[in-house]
Amino acid sequence: MKNYQFLQQKYLVNTYVNRGVTFIRGEGIYLYDEFGNKYLDMMSNYGVNIFGHVNKEITEQITKQLKTLTTLHGSFNNNKRAEASELLIKRCGLSYKFVYWSNSGAEANEAALKFAVATTGKKKIIACENGYHGKTLGTLSVTAGEKYRKPFLPLLWNVIFIKHDNIEALEKVIDKNTAAFIVEPIQGEGGIYVPDKNYLIKVRKICDKHGVLLIVDEIQTGMGRTGSLLSIQKTGIEADILTLGKGLAGGIPVGATLVNQKIGNAIFKGLHTSTFGGNPLACAGVMATLNKIDNKLLKHVTEIGSYFINELKSIKSSSILDVRGQGLMIGVDVKEDRNGLLKKLQGEKILAIPAGETVVRFLPPFIVEKKHIDKTVDKLKQILS
Repeated sequence: MKNYQFLQQKYLVNTYVNRGVTFIRGEGIYLYDEFGNKYLDMMSNYGVNIFGHVNKEITEQITKQLKTLTTLHGSFNNNKRAEASELLIKRCGLSYKFVYWSNSGAEANEAALKFAVATTGKKKIIACENGYHGKTLGTLSVTAGEKYRKPFLPLLWNVIFIKHDNIEALEKVIDKNTAAFIVEPIQGEGGIYVPDKNYLIKVRKICDKHGVLLIVDEIQTGMGRTGSLLSIQKTGIEADILTLGKGLAGGIPVGATLVNQKIGNAIFKGLHTSTFGGNPLACAGVMATLNKIDNKLLKHVTEIGSYFINELKSIKSSSILDVRGQGLMIGVDVKEDRNGLLKKLQGEKILAIPAGETVVRFLPPFIVEKKHIDKTVDKLKQILS
């Protein structure tokens, strides 16, 4: 048997931590390593495989499209691209009129920043401390923290970072040069920080008052992750620019940037393009995914997510500082050795991922059941005791 771990570490650039396990197959909520060991996937590939691995309906649609047409440049029209665009806009909100297709969340945010500057003619962007929007040069400019930024300073444009969930901080830094405010409804990579329920409503009012564009990054929170199709839909407001990715195509790489009429009018031909953006294969995945996200599923995400959070909160351990989250986007803030805890969970054949510097993050697929949660909580209790 080949040593795949050796081969990958030998030939791939050294940009990822090595978790020390090689997965070769997935089925439902489980991943299988090269020796046939079964792991409970409570992270769904950082929130991508929202219906688990090799979902029957999504796989059928993608396989069908794979045999028909996989890629087609955006200068040509395509049935899947047209239908996926219509369906996505109708599901997201009345104010969104156009969609720009890309291949990842970072690309969706990169486009959002360019669209905001092109629309306003201004280059000051406000972002949040602990916020994460990607690692391309543009998105890195609005991603907080020295960990990713320091080697590349100075970065692009004029970006001001403020405290998340702080209305006064936002209003204080807005001026005549401000193009946009970019914000996650719940901060994911930064540590699973859930703001006050009225925060985004107040943000919308302030942006309207000052003529500042509101960019809402739903790359991790979107597609049902928090119990509604979009997290922002709980507030009753809509963004000027909305970005999506991760689970949008059920496991196929995709990014989407939705804009309102004003921004759409400012975008000219050639402003921002992508050879693979909106390819028919990804669009088939988008349609299959959206068609599976219904009220019954969203109710399940809400209820099972509340169960998971409450079970985690019931763990009596001085090592746990906080449990926070919404739906199936959950973080356990621990006092020390977060990475060691992740390794011990993996040793028990349970997969979770990091967030921030001290948080164990759970992003299970939406097919998760109470028995999977009970097993995870029991193993966590054992490890912490």
